[in-house]
Amino acid sequence: MDVSIVIVNWNTRDILSGCLRSIYEQTNSLDFEVIVIDNASSDGSTEMIKNGFPGVRFIQNTENIGFAAANNQGMAIAKGRYVLLLNSDTVVLDNAVDKAVAFADSHQQAAVVGCRVLNPNSSLQPTCFMFPSILNMLLSTTYLYKVFPTSRFFGREQMTWWDRNSTRQVDVVTGCFMLVQRKAIEQVGLLDERYFVYGEETDWCCRFKKAGWQILFTPAAEIIHLHSSSSKQDRPAMTLQLRGSILLFLKKHRGHVIHALACLLVALFFVFRVPYWLGLAILQKQGRKVYIQTARTYAIGALQALVGGSGLCIRR
Repeated sequence: MDVSIVIVNWNTRDILSGCLRSIYEQTNSLDFEVIVIDNASSDGSTEMIKNGFPGVRFIQNTENIGFAAANNQGMAIAKGRYVLLLNSDTVVLDNAVDKAVAFADSHQQAAVVGCRVLNPNSSLQPTCFMFPSILNMLLSTTYLYKVFPTSRFFGREQMTWWDRNSTRQVDVVTGCFMLVQRKAIEQVGLLDERYFVYGEETDWCCRFKKAGWQILFTPAAEIIHLHSSSSKQDRPAMTLQLRGSILLFLKKHRGHVIHALACLLVALFFVFRVPYWLGLAILQKQGRKVYIQTARTYAIGALQALVGGSGLCIRR
């Protein structure tokens, strides 16, 4: 089999249906299978898959075990020589999977291949980014990459200066579309399940690179990404989780000193935002509850970061 397409779902029934339709409509020259792992959805996703897509290999979990662990379940039963980790909130365009596999076949030094990702309005979604570092965290905190998007310095972490129209080696391919060689997975292992969501692809790409593999981006294939449809359902927890995943990565790959500095930066990132959201809560009656909740989230995040950041990550 050429490719096993692994999709993790959590309460995205209608979006997942569109994703599955696009896969079957736009994948024409490959021998492929689709594996969906459902993390205890309550929106009728199970019935939709069983009734509308009987050819899908389906695993239904009784609890939400996280994105990394669920993907690992799918990869454990995958038969393809490639595994494509695909988000449920994506739409495959113009034979994108076929094109990505053809590119990977001609670039066997690549453990991971990523593709061009568009927003629903067809504008570019800037996927691929650099590994976390103290410098990148500082620049990200200032938001100067938004003011100077074409700057190779201010935009270095998210590579905002690059139009994604060229093949390029990168540090990290965004997890919404990751085509991975089975040989590379067998050498390096599956995703680290300590990352409940966010950061698992960063850790994986780092491990592939340390083992001598390349991470490549190709503009030949395109998808639409609706962006974080599952994580939007619990924004406060996901805000903490994102920063916690960065701290976990730095502790694992960059050592205790860098990790300690990063914890301080994350604490400051949260602290400086608390007065802003409290001010909004005082000045604006509409949305007050949300503003107070956001301020509380940042305050909790600051405290958790100061004691090492492990409390920021959701536990399985």
